Amino acid sequence: MAAAQHRQVWWPGRMPAAFGPSFLCLVCLIYFIQGFRSFVWTAVSYQMKDLMMLSPSTSQFLVSLAYFPWSIKPIYGILSDCIPIKQRKRIPYLIISSCLSLLPWLILGLSQTLRSSANMLTALLVVQNLGSAMADVVIDAMVAEAVRSAGPEFAGDLQSLSWSSMAVGGIFGSLLGGYALSNLPIHAIYVVFSALPFLQLVSCMFVEDSPKGFHSANDEHKYVDNQSSVTSFSEKGSSEALRYEGTRRRKGTRKNNKRRSLSKRTEPDEKHNGSINLLPSLSLRSAFFSLCTAFKQPNILRPMAWFFFSNVTIPNISTVMFYYQTEDLNLEASFLGTARVIGWFSLMLGTYTYNRYFKQKKLRNILVFAHVGLAVITLLDIVLVSRLHVQYGIADKYMVLWGSALGDAINQFKMMPFLILSGQLCPPGIEGTLFALFMSINNLGSTVGSFLGSALASALNLTTGQFDNLALGLGVQMICTLLPIGFLSLIPKEVTGLTS
Repeated sequence: MAAAQHRQVWWPGRMPAAFGPSFLCLVCLIYFIQGFRSFVWTAVSYQMKDLMMLSPSTSQFLVSLAYFPWSIKPIYGILSDCIPIKQRKRIPYLIISSCLSLLPWLILGLSQTLRSSANMLTALLVVQNLGSAMADVVIDAMVAEAVRSAGPEFAGDLQSLSWSSMAVGGIFGSLLGGYALSNLPIHAIYVVFSALPFLQLVSCMFVEDSPKGFHSANDEHKYVDNQSSVTSFSEKGSSEALRYEGTRRRKGTRKNNKRRSLSKRTEPDEKHNGSINLLPSLSLRSAFFSLCTAFKQPNILRPMAWFFFSNVTIPNISTVMFYYQTEDLNLEASFLGTARVIGWFSLMLGTYTYNRYFKQKKLRNILVFAHVGLAVITLLDIVLVSRLHVQYGIADKYMVLWGSALGDAINQFKMMPFLILSGQLCPPGIEGTLFALFMSINNLGSTVGSFLGSALASALNLTTGQFDNLALGLGVQMICTLLPIGFLSLIPKEVTGLTS
């Protein structure tokens, strides 16, 4: 108990000493920006609705298309992970991603012509999301490397700091987004937000870029010679530690010679080492092989398939609900921002509740609870659209607030096991690629679900000012939310929400 209290007291002081103040500031800034994006994306939603006069289904389709770069994150991970360890530099990727995040907002803020074209707006938003997704992948890999370098006593510290920074960014972005829309033109909001990617770009200049976690020649040898063999949780509900299995049974003599060449760093003969460090294709093949080896494990592939299908089967019509709330219910932007703030607080509450009470429960039971809860939230939306709450004297704003709060909280009971599982399956050397792959599975499923939502809105003729079939669309969404429960056999029966 005393040790735990000592650790909590000295936690703020330990972090800068272990990771460096500049690195911590960069981590906090990048995750803060990820959360603060709600500030500017609220303006995008209003621009599509009020200035471009796009239909709900068209807006849903364009937003889904704009977020597609988040579904191909493994590509960015491979680009950063395939560089040989001695030459690995992640900061240049952050600089590139910062520029990609910065320029679209400046262009949208300064060019009225490009801002008025739906095609150009979508193209610029794709580029912006490309930069944000790349930064997310690179900083995730840097966090994983830094934690491994600092030691197990810091496990969870950087992740907690990252999550807190993103939550704070989301809260401030939601609060200020509604206020900005009421007091600033949309193009000015784009310019104001571009200051954050610019600050991120400047911050990259002050961070030392070195491959953390690989300080010895033996570590480098393991990265080059070994292949990843990742084992996840077993059918008995336990999880084995991640490990690398060497290819010792093949060409033993040749490998021993390679080991000697790598371990003797002072030898004048650098030809062999140079061939390893200067051939990205070797690292690329190694990373790809390790990625396939890890992912094809049945105890990994089956749960990931469930998480993917659990998102694909649910048509997302959130954009249609946004149109309904602003046009039919006449809710102000400032109020919708407040609802998102409550959603962020509920998200943190859901995370705490999961860690405190649910992580020891069976994973199947947790996921059943999550999907039944999300179906109930959709039922509340049906009540809102059907106006059944009016006869009980319940205001529309309370229905929206409760739906936002409960929806974000319950969704964490599905996301937390996914994040914990993904974090445990990242062996050294390909952490950026593998973690990005898992997150892309979730993002791609959500993107496909958004496209299905756009198709559903179009089929039901849900257009501006015409929401007669919205309750029917929500009914379809509610039924589809319950469908993944029938595929829970893909999740090992005895696994708990802790997955370790």
